[in-house]
Amino acid sequence: MNNIFLYVTTVAIWGSSWLAIKFQLGIVPPEVSVAYRFLLAAAILLLFCAIRGRRLSFNRGDHLRMAFQGVMLFGTNYLLLYHASQYLTTGLVAVIFSTIVVMNILGGALLFRNAISGRVAVGGLLGLCGITTVFWRDLMGFDLSSDTALGLTLAIGGTLAASIGMLSSAVYQKRGLPVIETTAIAMAYGAAYMVLLALILGKPFVIDSRVSYLAALAFLALFASVIGFSCYLTLLGRIGADRASYSSVLFPIIALTLSVIFEDFRWTPLAMVGTALILTGNVFILRKPKSTLKEELRGGTT
Repeated sequence: MNNIFLYVTTVAIWGSSWLAIKFQLGIVPPEVSVAYRFLLAAAILLLFCAIRGRRLSFNRGDHLRMAFQGVMLFGTNYLLLYHASQYLTTGLVAVIFSTIVVMNILGGALLFRNAISGRVAVGGLLGLCGITTVFWRDLMGFDLSSDTALGLTLAIGGTLAASIGMLSSAVYQKRGLPVIETTAIAMAYGAAYMVLLALILGKPFVIDSRVSYLAALAFLALFASVIGFSCYLTLLGRIGADRASYSSVLFPIIALTLSVIFEDFRWTPLAMVGTALILTGNVFILRKPKSTLKEELRGGTT
């Protein structure tokens, strides 16, 4: 697939997936909803691999790495983001998640010894200022017992877990491991982890029979998980974690737009300024000569 197609698909699907998460909150505990989501997603991907005859045998070391990715990216990440969505609008959660750009670049510097330029440092500072601005009133009276402060903390924790999981995929691809197969197995490990966690916490494995919940589950499992992650992780392996993270600049815009329509989100001056700072910081970090970026996006097929 062309990289432009992978990029546009990732933005469109993940931009709308945040609202779908909101429809999963309520009757079913978040731990159980995440388990359902990735059990279904892993089953779809593993079936695809079996039908296409793709190799699913890996050594013990690779399985340990995939288990780690599953726990971080397909377990802890979404568990924290689902809980954060109980306290914040999904649009704001998406805005916080966009700071994964900075986390991925810092992680890339540690793992792959990528140099961090002054431009990246300035962009990261803009992002930090943006989050501070959006949540200024809440930070002034910061109290973990407050809903907004708790939601902010959970969203940042979920974003960090996602970054660690995504960077682990980049490491696998550097070692020549295939994206689809490793993602399928990592999702299975993530689902198993969430099932175990739900059992330990005594969460009931109930099902919400409402159409809204079932439709959201199907969308999140097939589109946001199977298709979205396959596209994004493939792009990540081709053009790097920093460039692939450029999608994080755009999908918060889609998420915020949907939040205004469906969640009664209202723009305040602080929210507008803060969001602008975050997005500007991301663009500043990822800015690259147009010819080079265009060449990267057009390159590669599968």
